[in-house]
Amino acid sequence: MAKTHDHEIVSIYPFTDAEIDAMLNNSNECVLNWATKDGWPVGVTHAFVWHDGKIWITFASHRHRAAAIRRDNRVSVVVSSAGYPAGASEDLPRGAITFKGHGVFVEDAETRHWFYTALSQKLNPENKAGEEFFYNLLDSPLRTILAISPVKKIMYNGRTAGMHMAGTIADEDLGPRLESDQERMNRERARRGLAPR
Repeated sequence: MAKTHDHEIVSIYPFTDAEIDAMLNNSNECVLNWATKDGWPVGVTHAFVWHDGKIWITFASHRHRAAAIRRDNRVSVVVSSAGYPAGASEDLPRGAITFKGHGVFVEDAETRHWFYTALSQKLNPENKAGEEFFYNLLDSPLRTILAISPVKKIMYNGRTAGMHMAGTIADEDLGPRLESDQERMNRERARRGLAPR
């Protein structure tokens, strides 16, 4: 059984590469976050495609986020199991991943066709009419595509955390404690007069 307050140590609950792929291939939405010119963090929910190690999304090129990301292409993207469609398998990974990454705009015809097809199929499985309708909706001259290449992942594997809290997983099957749950946490505990952990 996990000790009281073990929930404060969450970096020990990572996903495997296969679980990351499963979550991103099955979740239908993400939140794209960027910084405005005056430093405010802003986020918008998007449908997306996970392909070639990148997160691909689309929006109209006149949106404020387009100008902001062209000015500073450092973004973050949050994907969670809450984005699974109704009826998704209970065997899919549960939890969330935040990706820090760099966004690059892509607008060539080949990429447009590939991405619009992939996104339309993902959101309309086994519905050819819905797929075609959505493709035509996306196929706009003002639309741009953003490909985000992750440089860091912040992960929370809900299933592993649940097993740990229930005492049904061995400590050696947990991930390593990262700096935030080791050095930073103990500095904060010391500041509050608490013993290190």
